[in-house]
Amino acid sequence: MKLNILTHSLRIIVLGLLLCFFPSQGRCSEAAQEEGGIDVKEIVLGHLSDAYEWHICSVNGHHVSIPLPVIVQNHDGEWFFFSSSEFHKSGDNTFGAFFLNQEQNGKIYEKLPDGTVERPLDLSITKDVVQIWIVVVLMLCIFLSTAKWYKKKTPDTPAPNGFVGLVEMFVMSILDDLIKPSVGEKHYRKYAPFLLTAFFFIFITNLLGLIPIFPGGANITGNINITFFLAICTFLLINLFGNKEYWKEIFWPPVPTWLKVPVPMMPVIELFGIFTKPFALMVRLFANMMAGHAIILSITCIIFITFQMGIGIGAPMTLASLVMMIFMNALELLVAFIQAYVFTMLSAVFIGLAHPEHHE
Repeated sequence: MKLNILTHSLRIIVLGLLLCFFPSQGRCSEAAQEEGGIDVKEIVLGHLSDAYEWHICSVNGHHVSIPLPVIVQNHDGEWFFFSSSEFHKSGDNTFGAFFLNQEQNGKIYEKLPDGTVERPLDLSITKDVVQIWIVVVLMLCIFLSTAKWYKKKTPDTPAPNGFVGLVEMFVMSILDDLIKPSVGEKHYRKYAPFLLTAFFFIFITNLLGLIPIFPGGANITGNINITFFLAICTFLLINLFGNKEYWKEIFWPPVPTWLKVPVPMMPVIELFGIFTKPFALMVRLFANMMAGHAIILSITCIIFITFQMGIGIGAPMTLASLVMMIFMNALELLVAFIQAYVFTMLSAVFIGLAHPEHHE
């Protein structure tokens, strides 16, 4: 009896520490309480994937969530607008002919009259979309308030300090130490707005992803669709605005002629490189951010898995897991900046390579 009380007390203490420092990790405890076990794969993939609602917490098995708008078009071309909470009212995740396919990817499917199932055109406002809107609002507030200070600035005004000084330091360090040397003195002004926007968007989304409760916690840069879009933007800037020397080096590179004709080996390699550069940008950001979130959640689940094996194993593993979680969260703070910096740096380098000087 005493052992059970001690075990229960330790679990409460551990859960309290997790909810104080890492509230999002409470999903592991919820799964343990509801099902008597933990499905690590479901917990990790559930956090990494997008959703039609914003899960806040669970109280006595009841999920507290913010429902989001669902916008879908059926096979007849008719549009449907409803709240995602409608799926849960029926008890089986269905609303009319639409249903959530929890067994595969959690996306909305439509059951047709002949019994077949297909994906409808889905323009729903998901959790990742709302998180992006929050980031956009934050960026507008930050930079518009900073710009307002500069509009009021006079020649006698001292250098900014506080929040405005911090923003200026960030912007000038990225502009002067990264964008200008990588793109070049002649062309950097044209690309600075995009590169600065990309840096701060990635940096702020990475930071919000580490906040375990609303309005944070969404895995934006760990979503390959988002990193794909960012890489496409860089791809278009490189190839739409590259000068003629850039295209000459691709289709007629400065190498021995036998490497270009009759077999165009080097031009094919250079042409292939046009697509590998944005692909590397996409995968690098996606993989690093996804891995960090997955590792933190997996370490958290170790606590509840080992406690099911006994208090002798669970107690020391809890302490080890807490230390590892603190270390990983601190490391993710550094990674949030590094990944934004690396993406911006590589984009700037690739854009700079699209403006080579003329060679005689």
